[in-house]
Amino acid sequence: MKPPGRIIPVIAILALLALMGGGVYYASLDNEDLESATIELTSVEILEVNSIENTATLIVTFTVTNPSDLTFTVPVITYELYANGNSIGSGVYSTEDVAMPGRAAFYPGTEIPLDNWFSLILTDKNQNEYNAIISGETMEYEASGILTVESAWSIVEPEFDTRN
Repeated sequence: MKPPGRIIPVIAILALLALMGGGVYYASLDNEDLESATIELTSVEILEVNSIENTATLIVTFTVTNPSDLTFTVPVITYELYANGNSIGSGVYSTEDVAMPGRAAFYPGTEIPLDNWFSLILTDKNQNEYNAIISGETMEYEASGILTVESAWSIVEPEFDTRN
């Protein structure tokens, strides 16, 4: 006896949905490993000061560590930068325009510094910090933001805060 013509497409659709559900479940297993990534603000250095436009370019270095057994990349770090406890602006480290195989690969147990250019613009709010930074005074830098961590199957965006 031949099965009715509608059963085969229904079985195929159900099988496809089960396969997709299995893929989503498998991808979610990586999330804990991705969320275990750590980030610290390693250094902030003056690259250039433009006294005409009242701007300074800083090099902000974050060190990202992979304590898990999973390899991942970091496409984006969005952050607020603080000098001596006061916000001096926000910045973004991004490699989103680079294909995943071209980004720095964080293999298990690795620690990689990531440099970002930060444009510091003199404002009424950050005038004291701006003047101290461009004059070379010792500053205590901190950052808070979101670290985007991506594997082949998953992406997570844990928040970080290096302020005490």
